[in-house]
Amino acid sequence: MIPFSLRQYHPRRTVRLETLVRLRWLAIVGQTTAVLVVYFGLDFELPIWACLAVIALSAWLNIALRLRFHMTQRLEPDRAAWLLAFDTAQLAVLLFLTGGLQNPFAFLFLGPVLLAATALPARFAVLIGTLAIACATVLAFVHYPLPWANDNPLKLEPIYLLGVWFAILLAIGFIGVYAWQIAEESRQLADALAATELVLAREQHLSQLDGLAAAAAHELATPLSTIAVIAKELANAIPAGAPHGEDVRLLREQATRCRDILAKLTELSAGGEPFDRVPLTALIEEVIAPHRNFGIVIDADVQAGDPPVVARNPAILYGLGNLLENAVDFAHARVTISAAWTQETIEVTIVDDGPGFAPEIMSRIGEPYVTSRSRSADSVEEESKGLGLGLFIAKTLLERSGATLAFENRPLPAHGAMIQLRWNRGEFERPFPGSP
Repeated sequence: MIPFSLRQYHPRRTVRLETLVRLRWLAIVGQTTAVLVVYFGLDFELPIWACLAVIALSAWLNIALRLRFHMTQRLEPDRAAWLLAFDTAQLAVLLFLTGGLQNPFAFLFLGPVLLAATALPARFAVLIGTLAIACATVLAFVHYPLPWANDNPLKLEPIYLLGVWFAILLAIGFIGVYAWQIAEESRQLADALAATELVLAREQHLSQLDGLAAAAAHELATPLSTIAVIAKELANAIPAGAPHGEDVRLLREQATRCRDILAKLTELSAGGEPFDRVPLTALIEEVIAPHRNFGIVIDADVQAGDPPVVARNPAILYGLGNLLENAVDFAHARVTISAAWTQETIEVTIVDDGPGFAPEIMSRIGEPYVTSRSRSADSVEEESKGLGLGLFIAKTLLERSGATLAFENRPLPAHGAMIQLRWNRGEFERPFPGSP
């Protein structure tokens, strides 16, 4: 039910060059302030010129990047990783000159790792994290003394430094994984919502085409009637054996045929509203129609009595169609779609006799990219069917229409999946905003 390739919803992760440059300027200002305050304000000894040279190297890199590239350019993941690796190494050298892991600013190793985890693919985030851990490990053993008072130097026990190293290690691992997971879920949700908007726009476009067809039928009726009248008069005026008599008769026949076609267009629904409102039973039949020839028996079980006349909402049509398609794909022989209504609610239930929902995905049904389908990496078609976006899109569109959905497996000894949808009747019957 997804009419376009889903490969576009897995874009390569990139980061803007301007973002890295601005963050580096912020780091440069902070590092320069810290070094100058410690050296001049606290009167602690440290290799001031070496520290300033390391900081100046970062400033030079920023200036070179600004002169060479457009700041709005998005960097490929490998190039962004190189810049973050530089930031990690620059911080490590600065810490080497100012006390190693004894320096309380050693926790800033988390900065490049956090940025890599949120903006780059997992392999680059792992590489940046590994580099940060390696630098922290080296700094635990090799570094200049921590800037301190000369008459009372600070001496930290090795066990404390081991604790600092272990804390940095855990922080890099835990915060990096946590940030990557949150960013990944946000990206998946944003991509899936973009796909939802495209599907809804397509369904609305199809609905508008229906309205245009009805309008065209109405507008063409008058000139076609004129053509029919003139053709009839010509047929009456021309003798039976005239050279153009056969052409005039053919013209009348074709005009009559066109009138029949336009009559069918205007009679597709009753009440003078050709496309925007239909009975619930007709809506269900429209959803079922594309799946009649797949070898699966589809039963439509609706209660007796006059069905509610509902808005022909493209979101509902697509959502129900996608749920039914999933049921047909997994069913062994039969799918049942039933409808019931009261004065307050409308309920639609889709039941199949397939294997049912897998236990491991029951708690996550409806989330983007959750699927129990197997797919082959060599098949674009299988991949597009197995990404798990279809159910998310259907659920999102139906919930926007006011529906509440419940997913469950049929109780034993029966087998198969059951999806129950419920609408408030007043909201379900409300005209769709895009309808004519």
